[in-house]
Formats: sequence, structure tokens, C-alpha cells
Amino acid sequence: MTRRAREAAIAVGCHVLVAPLASAQDMEPRAYSPSPVGANFLVTSYSWSTGNVVFDPTLPVTDVRADVQGLVVAVGHSFNLLGKLGLATAALPYALADVSGKVFEQQSETTRSGLADARFKLSVNLRGNPAMSPREFAAAPRHTIVGASLTLTAPAGQYYETKLINLGTNRWSFKPEVGISVPKGRWYLDAYVGAWFYTSNSNFYPTGAFRSQDPLLAIQGHASYTVRPRLWVAATGTWYRGGSARVDAGEPSTSMNNSRLGLTVSLPVGNRYSAKVAYGSGVVARTGTDFRTIAVAWQVLWLSPRWSGR
Repeated sequence: MTRRAREAAIAVGCHVLVAPLASAQDMEPRAYSPSPVGANFLVTSYSWSTGNVVFDPTLPVTDVRADVQGLVVAVGHSFNLLGKLGLATAALPYALADVSGKVFEQQSETTRSGLADARFKLSVNLRGNPAMSPREFAAAPRHTIVGASLTLTAPAGQYYETKLINLGTNRWSFKPEVGISVPKGRWYLDAYVGAWFYTSNSNFYPTGAFRSQDPLLAIQGHASYTVRPRLWVAATGTWYRGGSARVDAGEPSTSMNNSRLGLTVSLPVGNRYSAKVAYGSGVVARTGTDFRTIAVAWQVLWLSPRWSGR
């Protein structure tokens, strides 16, 4: 194997370090929960992920460990979408990553800080939650919800074509998804199935290389229990498979076949505010990141002026 080919193979593996910031490791209970139109929210969150990075055993990269801290600011708005409830969100993350490991038995470490890729999502509740005013919503019974969404990540993150480790991906990615949310007394049972699709990065490391990636299947399941209004606890599991990548005409990397478990607690703070605390950990990691993640979030919720008095 030539030196360039070795570097390309290593780069394919190292690229997975950005995965926790915008990938199938998402755990989002109640993503298709019922809501009225005219609801707005602002969320700020902090997360800390730490753990190992599992590489294809054929690569000369070992003992890789990463600590990634993330700060995300997100906004959202619910609206009437052809008689259905629509929800649009946008999020911009900032990350600080410390990475260490051995390449050809030589110890190395690096630090990156800056913006990660921006994320946008449009979802619609197709059945079970039509567009309703806050007053209508308060009086409506709860039904099973079937929803769909499209998530888009844009290449807004910090990216250096001459660096092996980056926070941004220098490409676009898309995730169509369908989900179902079933209310059972105080319980909500959720399941989502989606897949990430990626455009190619034509300016990859080594400089000028062409990186492509296969689709990545992502499945989530959640069971949440409502203690009282706006106070709930959710147990989560996610599984993702695929995502094999290659540089130029090289051999593809080992595809992922990973799973994670997590726990989320949502706490009301007054009428307009809420706090969330979440923990997630890898169960099986064939390749890619095997992280433990702790996240805290603060949310502000308000109604648009048109609906605030109704």
C-alpha cells in the first residue's frame, strides 16, 4: 500500500470523530409529540461526549480516545402545513474536541474548536394531530400520531483540507424519517425509522482526495412516562447500520453496526421554561465512536402573538 493510500485509509476512519455532532446517534424521545400551531421555542444545550473510537482492525490506528464538548443553540416554530401540524427547527453547534491516539505506534494528540455543521429539520404530523389553535388543542383528546420529517445538515462547520481531524464534514447530508407515537395512559411509546444520505466531499484529506459514503440506516425506540404535565422520563434505544466510506478508488471502510441506550428526564420550570438532562452510552460498537454522553438543555416556550390570547 502506498503512503497516500495509507493516509487515505486512516482519514476514512478518523472522519467518524465528527459523527456524534450530526449523525445517527441522535436520541430524541417525543419527536412527533402533539402540539398546537403558533408555538415557538428557543433551546440552548451543552453536551460532553467521551470514549473510544473503534477503527477497522486493518488500519494502523489504535488506542484512539476523544473528548467532545458541544454547545448548541436551536430555534423552532410550529405552524399549519396544509391542515397538518408542521414544525421547523434550525440548530447551530459549536464544538471543542480533544483527540489522542497512536498512528503507526506513534502517539499523537490534537485539539479542535469551532463551529460544527448546521442542522435544519422540517417535520409534519400526518395523522393524529391536525393543525389546531391552543384552545382547540387543550380540549382535544390524544391520539396515535404518525409523522414524517426531513433533516438536512449543511457544511457550515470548521474544515481544513490539510487536516486529518475536522469538526465539519465539507458535504451535505439528508435524513428522511417516518415515526409513530402511541399514547397509553401516562405512557408514550415512540418508534422512528430513517436513513442518512450523503453527498461526496471532493476536497478530502489527503488534499484533493474524493470521499464518498454509503447510506446509514437509523432506528430509534422510546418509552416515556409522564409523572405530571411536562414532567416525564424516557428510556431510549437506537441502532444504526451501514455508512461504509471510501476515499478515491480505495477499499471501503468497515460498515457500522452499532447500538446505544439512553435516559432522558424533562423538568418543568414555571409555565414557559423547562430543563432536560440526558445520558447515553454505547452498547455495541463494531466501528466508529463508542461514547458516553451527558447533555443538559434549557428551553423557553412561547406562543406567537396571534395565538397568545386564545
